[in-house]
Amino acid sequence: MRPFQRPLRPFHRLRRPARTYLRWKIAALAATTACLVAVAVGVLVHLWTAQDIRDRAGARAFNTVYSAMDVYRRTGTLADGAELDPAELPVVLRHPADGDRHTAYDGRVEGNLGPSVWAAQRTGGPGSPVLAVQVNMSPDLHTLRRLDVTMTLASLVALAAAVPLAVYGAGLLGRRLRRVSETAGRIAAGDLDARTGPTKGGDEVADIAATVDLMADSLGRRLRTERQFTADVAHELRTPVGGLLAATDLLPPGETEDLIRARVRDLRGLVEDLLEISRLDAGAEQPVHARVPLGAVVSDVVARTGFDAEVTVGGAQRAEDADTQHAEDATTVETDPRRLERIVSNLVVNAHRHGDTPVQVTVEGRTVVVRDHGPGFPADLLLHGPRRFHTGATERGSGHGLGLTIALGQARLLGAELRLDNAPDGGAVATLRLPA
Repeated sequence: MRPFQRPLRPFHRLRRPARTYLRWKIAALAATTACLVAVAVGVLVHLWTAQDIRDRAGARAFNTVYSAMDVYRRTGTLADGAELDPAELPVVLRHPADGDRHTAYDGRVEGNLGPSVWAAQRTGGPGSPVLAVQVNMSPDLHTLRRLDVTMTLASLVALAAAVPLAVYGAGLLGRRLRRVSETAGRIAAGDLDARTGPTKGGDEVADIAATVDLMADSLGRRLRTERQFTADVAHELRTPVGGLLAATDLLPPGETEDLIRARVRDLRGLVEDLLEISRLDAGAEQPVHARVPLGAVVSDVVARTGFDAEVTVGGAQRAEDADTQHAEDATTVETDPRRLERIVSNLVVNAHRHGDTPVQVTVEGRTVVVRDHGPGFPADLLLHGPRRFHTGATERGSGHGLGLTIALGQARLLGAELRLDNAPDGGAVATLRLPA
């Protein structure tokens, strides 16, 4: 009967892995999206503007060579900017196949001249010189570079304004989700009255909150029904079991009478355990505190269990046989002695019933440790926590699985921590830490 989780701690005290908050994820997503949009728009504007500059430069060169050719044919002189067979003329324009006007892009950069567009036309028949005009694109490209800088600065300003807004908006969403998460955590820790309540907005977060509340309502109804059923069954069984125990006194002495009496006592113990669990579940139990010597109380409890155990208080072994242990202990604690006795008794009985000797009980300060040398706690019970009427594994023996469940409930009522583990060299270890 070892149905405890390791360690047994409230949900809100469980150690959680490091996490990245949702607001920063959303902010990073918004910043990345804004950067991608800015880069895409900037590249498209740059390419479109560069092509427009080139087209306008080509049209200007085309019109200029037309005017220069008209002047040359009428006057025989060259207009400003026009040249005959210039050395810098691109190869594709040096020997045109016809007398039409042609343009070509020249990406060479020489001195103050940047990329340019040439326009050329043969002045006469084949073999005649070629009249060419060059249109420099440097001023327009300088304007393009200024446009790029302006767009970059505007994108950075927009990004600087968008990221805080995204963080703020994500923070609102994150707080709503955190509220739902905290409610779910409280429900998982056993607070079945926890509710998220109505949330602002009719979005998916509101749907999640409403679903969590509906789940808590359904779970609460189911558990209340189960607890009420358990309490009703225990109350109904208490009277006939008491009658059976009284009826055993009428049996003639003998082996049959002893066997029946033992079974009826076991049945009565089970009924009392069920009643105790139902009271703990219903919150009907209230501790009555008193200052008691912890070592002496533990020693007396172990002695009353009827099992042999090694009791060690404050680092010194008090007795090899718990039946002879009645010494006083200087360490006193303020707790409910009856509930403390119930916890220690269940741990010691459980160690003998499902473990192996020697059973060692150690009292150190406000801590009580009960250890056996049996097979230890089964892994699935350490993982899944307490399960009533489940003893864990066949090798742990038989039982109804309520002893440690009651010990856990009483420890929580006292504000104590009950932690179960397996010793490295084998055996089950139960550690009870009383609050200061």
